[in-house]
Formats: sequence, structure tokens, C-alpha cells
Amino acid sequence: MTERSASAPDISPKDPNWWRQAVIYQIYPRSFADADGDGLGDIRGITHRLTHLSTLGVDALWLSPFYPSELADGGYDVADPRDVDPRLGTLDDFDAMVAEAHRLGLKVLVDIVPNHTSDQHVWFQEALRSGPGSAARDRYVFRDGRGAHGELPPSDWQSVFGGSAWRRVPDGQWYLHLFAPEQPDLDWDNEEVRADFRTTLRFWSDRGVDGFRIDVAHGLAKDLTEPLRDLGDDLQGEEALVTMADGSHPFYDRDEVHEIYRDWRKVLDAYTPPRMAVAEAWVPNHRRVLYARADELGQAFNFEYLKTGWSASELREVITVSLDTARAAGASATWVLSNHDVVRHASRLVLPEGTDADAWLLSGGRTPALDAARGLRRARAATLLMLALPGSSYVYQGEELGLPEVADLPPEVLQDPIWEQTGHVRKGRDGCRVPLPWTRTGPSYGFGPGAAWLPQPESFASYSVEAQEEAEGSTPELYRTALRLRRKLLGDESLTWADSAPGVLQFVRSGGWSCITNLSPEPVPLPPGELLLTSTPLENGHLGPDTTAWLGTTPQRAGT
Repeated sequence: MTERSASAPDISPKDPNWWRQAVIYQIYPRSFADADGDGLGDIRGITHRLTHLSTLGVDALWLSPFYPSELADGGYDVADPRDVDPRLGTLDDFDAMVAEAHRLGLKVLVDIVPNHTSDQHVWFQEALRSGPGSAARDRYVFRDGRGAHGELPPSDWQSVFGGSAWRRVPDGQWYLHLFAPEQPDLDWDNEEVRADFRTTLRFWSDRGVDGFRIDVAHGLAKDLTEPLRDLGDDLQGEEALVTMADGSHPFYDRDEVHEIYRDWRKVLDAYTPPRMAVAEAWVPNHRRVLYARADELGQAFNFEYLKTGWSASELREVITVSLDTARAAGASATWVLSNHDVVRHASRLVLPEGTDADAWLLSGGRTPALDAARGLRRARAATLLMLALPGSSYVYQGEELGLPEVADLPPEVLQDPIWEQTGHVRKGRDGCRVPLPWTRTGPSYGFGPGAAWLPQPESFASYSVEAQEEAEGSTPELYRTALRLRRKLLGDESLTWADSAPGVLQFVRSGGWSCITNLSPEPVPLPPGELLLTSTPLENGHLGPDTTAWLGTTPQRAGT
């Protein structure tokens, strides 16, 4: 491999735009590493394992919530957004983790959860005590019910986790919870709410945090004009965001939400360098990029890419649209294949087209049965394709090990509230949150000294960091090589599509290097160029099915 591209962007601490083409590693703290042996991952566990990330070659880590929480929704029910859950450590532990990350050259992002709090938050407990009409209730969305005695919910709005989005309290009023009942929604028309989150952004920025991931970024602004608008059966759930993709939805993706983020940008820009932010907004592409404007958050997750099937034509279309819309907003594109909310892509990419993922999980991953080897092959090819694209790549913990979804968790161990709230119709997201394996042996394969909060399958021994550390061609080695090479190859944020055979994707990046992915069922010849890296070895000099290669500009070819 050769040193390349003197024009590569500066991703050192002095560059305020380091995030535009960074690789950011998502840590789900309760499942990363357990230092104290209580079965839950913790902050000291993260600190002890940071060398894994620096050796891997990522630029930053993003921590999912580590705040005090009753874990009604895996930590996203936040009781105090400016503290650490005692089970996970202390603020001193957090400060030590940030210091060690920075020593290793890693940036740190944390989750901000602004749509709702925990029902254990001091504000919500005060609201329950204070009663209807109080200033404490004005921080949340409390309403009288419908019907002769207020016995009916104020509207037909449905929770993301199933059932009504309203819960009645003993005095007869109802409060809104778009997620679990333990997650009451805040009212962002309330200036006290806005001021408190400005304080939270400053609190973590002052502790050295480099950026923020904004949970449910599209959910803050709501049309609470009386009478509240019913949606009807046809406009509940995610499909309504497509039908009402003009800012008219009563509680998602309203135009007023952007005023909030313009206000936040003033806070973030007051730091040197400015703190970055990325929106989690499950909205259509043309609406999502609004959150990524320079005077708002700057980036937004690209879920169209995550949801695209293993199809050359579909991937080319979503990549083209994503780059065009990001460029129009002045943002860099984002790419993600897995996270804490979706089936891991080593399994998802081999589910037959049209498979209901919820039904597959309910079957314990048996209907249909998946080809694990083919899944890993596709996952590796998809990773090299993603890392070759201009913009930021977000990597979910364990994907560098090739971990598949743990689809056969028994019902009695499930923690995700989706399982209970849907009446056992949807199994939930626990299968992608199973704690990581670090060693071949031990009660939790090195995750901690004892058992883990979710059981790990025996197969995790062979996926462990220890088992793959010295294995030639292992998935961790592929990530390390790709990330090291990517850093040398990076140029501007453009690509040019090249002509290719059906089922094949090829594009050229600035500097002349190229990426080619074979999504067809047959091997294909490689175009001219120096072979820099392949996701799996060549087949008689050809690129096999489900394989990606990176090519340099010189005609000489390296070995596999």
C-alpha cells in the first residue's frame, strides 16, 4: 500500500471540520465492557477497552445514554441528563474516559435525549404532585381526556412501541408518551425546557465532549392546538412521515423544530472548535437534510442507505440522492449499516427480499434460516463500500467482529419494552444489543468477570476479539486495514460513477482511486488499477459475488 493524497483533509484536533469524513464508532455502554462485574457495561469498562478503538483506526466514539435511568427503554428514559448512572460509574469516571480518549486521538460524542425524560425525572415527579394547571405540568404535555368523564385519551395518537401514546394519571388527566409510558414527552413551547437543554449542551461541552447525537430529533415540536388532531388508522407510524412529508404532521418533523436547532447551533459554535451534532431523524431524505444545515445540527443520519437492499441499482440511486441532497444543504453525507435499533447487517443483508424482520425474530431466526457465511461475506463487502463513500461512516460496536443478530434470545430474558407493549407481537431490539465477546472463554467471553445482562450464544467465542486477533483475513483486520488505507486516500467529498456490468457498482474518488462492488451472482473481471484491498480474496483473478475491491490508479496489481 502506498502513501496517497497530499490533499487529504486534516482530521487532527485543530480542524473544526474533522467530522465531515470521520469514522465514528457507536458504543452501547451497557453492552461494551463490564469493569465491576455486575453484568452491566460501564464507563471504566469503556476506558479499559479504548485501545481497541484506537488500534482499529476510528476517529471518534459515540456513547449511547449512560445517564441515570430505570432502563424502561435501554437508557433512553433519562432521569438526569447531567449525571452518570451510578451502576455505570461517576462523573469522575466519565472525565477520565474523555481524557484517555483524547490522549489516544479519539473524539467523544454523547447522546442527547430531548423529546422526553424518564418518569422518574424530578420535573415529572413534581408535575404529578402539582396537579392540573400547574407550571410543573406545563413542562410536559398533559391534557384532559375526551368522553363524558374524560375517560378517553385526548387523541388517537399511537406510541412507537405500541398502544395509545397517552397514559392517565390518578387525578384524571392524561400525559403524552410517544415511546414507553415511562418516557413522558416534554413540551418544547416551554422556555424552561429550552433553557434546561442549553444548560445540558454546555455541561457536557465544558467537560470536553466533542459532539452530540440527537435522539428523535424530528419529534420535539408538536401542534398542540385544541382540539388535538386525530390521525386515523392509516396515518399511524412511520408511513405517516412519507404521506405528510411537508411539515404538517402533528408531532413529527414539524417546521418549527428547526428554530430549536438554530438556537442550539449558537451554543455549539461558542466553543473552539465548535461542537458537532448529528440528528437521528427518521424522515424522508428531502426533509432530513434540513436538520443538517450549517446553522442547525450539521449532519443527519442517512437511514435510506441503511434500509436499502443488496441491489446495485437501488444502492446507486440512494447514494446519488444522498450525496446530492447533502451537498445542497452544505453538509457531508452520512452512512450507517447497523446500530442499536436494527437487525445487525451481517444477518439483515441475507434476509430474503420481503421478509418481515419482526416475524423472523419471533421465529428465533429459524424461518427463514440464514447462511451465516454468506451474511458475513456481504457484511464485509458492504463495509468496504460504505467506507469508500465520501462523508462520515458510523460503525456499530461488534460489527468489526462480524457479529450476526442474536435472534434466538428466549422470551424470559428480553428487556426491550417493545416486547411487552406490543403484546409479544414484536420481539424488539435486544438481539443487536447482546454484550460483546472479548475472549474465547469466561462466563461472558471477557465482557466482564461474571455473567452478562443478556446471554451470549456459544458461537460468540469464535467471534471474540481474542479469537480473531491473530487470524489472517479476519474481519477486525479488514476494518483496521481499510481504516488505515482510507485515511491515506481521503480527498474531497465527490465521486464519479463508472460504467459497470449489471449488478456491479463502481465509482472513482478524487485522486483517482476507485471502489468496485460485485452484487451479482457471478465473478466479474477487475478493471485496470493497483489492487489495494478486497473484502474477500479474488477468485482466479476475478471479483467474486458479494465482494468489494479498492483499486489505485497504477496498472500494477497487488496480490489478494
